[in-house]
Amino acid sequence: MKHSILEAIRGAIPEETQAKAFLDQIANRFATNEKVETSTILSKLVYMRYKGKENIREYIMEMSNLVTRLKALKLELSEYILVHLVLISLPTQFSPFKISYNSQKEKWTLNELIAQCAQEEERLKQEKIESAHLASTSQDFVPTRKERGTIKENKL
Repeated sequence: MKHSILEAIRGAIPEETQAKAFLDQIANRFATNEKVETSTILSKLVYMRYKGKENIREYIMEMSNLVTRLKALKLELSEYILVHLVLISLPTQFSPFKISYNSQKEKWTLNELIAQCAQEEERLKQEKIESAHLASTSQDFVPTRKERGTIKENKL
């Protein structure tokens, strides 16, 4: 059994004559500190920010996965706390969306939040496309001399 383990690992483990004791030594060597792992995951969850580059559904599911990992470490966060963490992590483009949520009496489940965020993301993408189209068509307009003169007269 020792020969199937990398030599670098084998050298770091004290010699044991019994297999169970040897495996226990390996387990102890690679055991993670629950407090450190909990702190790392919680920090990642709190400081996550949606940048708009990835799919918002995947982003929220990633946050949900972190909450599930915390639950395995005996730190449970309610679904409603997760909903608020997601809303806090959204950029300013989602401000009207957040205001809309906060003005409602009922609370959303995670699935409702995902559906609403996906719909809002599509609306924002469409709005961005329309504003880009509007900007490009307005740049194509170059007034003639006659039109420039009319514009100057109207300003006076």
